[in-house]
Amino acid sequence: MKVLVIDTYYSGFLNSFYKKNGNVFESYENQKRELLDSCFGTSDYYSYNLIKLGHEADDLIVNDKNLQQKWANEHGLKISIGGIWQKLQLLPFIHRFIGRPNWVQKIALAQIKDYSPDVLYIQDLSILNPDTLRECKKYCKLIVGQIACPLPPESNLRAFDLILTSFPHYVEKFKKMGIKSEYFKIAFDERVLHKIKKLKRIYPVTFIGSFSPHHQKGTQTLEALAKKVPVHIWGQGVNLLSPNSPLRKNYHGEAWGLEMYKILAQSQIVINRHISSAEKYANNMRLYESTGMGAMLVTDHKVNLSKLYEPDQEIISYKNTQELIEKVSFYLKNNNTREEIAKNGQKRTLTDHTYKIRMKELINILNKYL
Repeated sequence: MKVLVIDTYYSGFLNSFYKKNGNVFESYENQKRELLDSCFGTSDYYSYNLIKLGHEADDLIVNDKNLQQKWANEHGLKISIGGIWQKLQLLPFIHRFIGRPNWVQKIALAQIKDYSPDVLYIQDLSILNPDTLRECKKYCKLIVGQIACPLPPESNLRAFDLILTSFPHYVEKFKKMGIKSEYFKIAFDERVLHKIKKLKRIYPVTFIGSFSPHHQKGTQTLEALAKKVPVHIWGQGVNLLSPNSPLRKNYHGEAWGLEMYKILAQSQIVINRHISSAEKYANNMRLYESTGMGAMLVTDHKVNLSKLYEPDQEIISYKNTQELIEKVSFYLKNNNTREEIAKNGQKRTLTDHTYKIRMKELINILNKYL
């Protein structure tokens, strides 16, 4: 099977990457390799493990104008990148009304035509406009999307042959719309453990994530905890917090890719909370990243959590703010118990929740629809 994975990266990460590394890479492939080696998001976790399983796979980061411009130059594709309008089209929410930039569509379509995959696997369901997706059908057998966030316009959704999601409730939602869908969990790539040496756990309690209107309830919970226990914070959207938010006291800036994993490796307890779109289901990446790096995970209770981890044995869950405060305070004082739970959680992740396992599951799903 030949799979082409299309992804988008947060502008915060891209700005940080190019500020640190510049934009003087020898080639498109060299530049892309450096980006993937930074371990942002799902990096090359899909393609690497698909290749290890005997398939062909590659990655595109289609919203990175520096990277995409280099590909266009190397392939003689003349296209204009820039302008206020195209910048607006890359912003959250606004694209719902004005579409995505023309350069994203043109270059991505040329890359898809060049690769001609069996499966076009898209991690951002709104990055390619519906007419672009329809054009893509000429060059692949199956267009698959993956989502675990608020839904894009219905016109985008209907352009996919199949949508996978780590939100169980989205599966039925899509099926009621007449869109084929399957439940598909996220995971952890154990290669990160080899990239980051064992570090001293200098942070008692940490939180790494975004602050946005979609996280409002979770932010209030974190603020209540921070009034009782020092919580070291990394993330974007801190400007949306109130000026007197206790989360600002130990805010350390943004943390991306390997830097984020290093912080998790230095954490005793990692706090997690889900976006409002998750409703009553556990699904997010922090579940697997935190446990995979050997920290003790404390996450909001969800009805399916016990299907992923054993509560009180492999992870700790909380049902309300008071319970969160009590449990964090307890495990800060009980080192041996905390370390045992963290050890169990990491073992469970490395046994059941790796991308090698997920890609075997993915191939089984894709074969049903090809």
